[in-house]
Amino acid sequence: MEFEKELKNLITKKQLEIRKKFNRHVSIQDLLSDRWETAKLYGFGRNSSCYNNVLIIGDVSVGKNTWIGPNVILDGSGKLEIGDFVSISAGVQIYTHDTVAWSTSMGERKKDIQSTRIGDGVFIGPNSIIQKGVNVGDKAIIGAMSFVNKDVPSFGKYYGNKIQS
Repeated sequence: MEFEKELKNLITKKQLEIRKKFNRHVSIQDLLSDRWETAKLYGFGRNSSCYNNVLIIGDVSVGKNTWIGPNVILDGSGKLEIGDFVSISAGVQIYTHDTVAWSTSMGERKKDIQSTRIGDGVFIGPNSIIQKGVNVGDKAIIGAMSFVNKDVPSFGKYYGNKIQS
């Protein structure tokens, strides 16, 4: 019981620190880990941060000053490159593979793998999905809840499921 009391006290202390510093509440795992240390552990660029609950698979490279929000999936099965000063909002999923052919062929065909690249200065809105093989150009904006299955040019704006003019 003493350990439980100490743990609760630690959690409360950390919650108050986070609230004072960032005015937010985060999960216990994010209270006990540092986003910048997590990014450093994965070899991401200087001053990048990555929430502890991000799923990171395979070969993922991230540039400097990039923010990776909570509940993100970064699939580097086929190599995922993310540039500098990128903002990846909560719930974003970025893929480099799919298993459509494998599933529909009852395992006779292999999964489809293609590299994906996110340029510098890109904003990706919450809960967006970027499919395998897509290249997002520098300073592009991806709106919230977008499904991106084709390349987005530099300075492009992509909302929903199409590029905006």
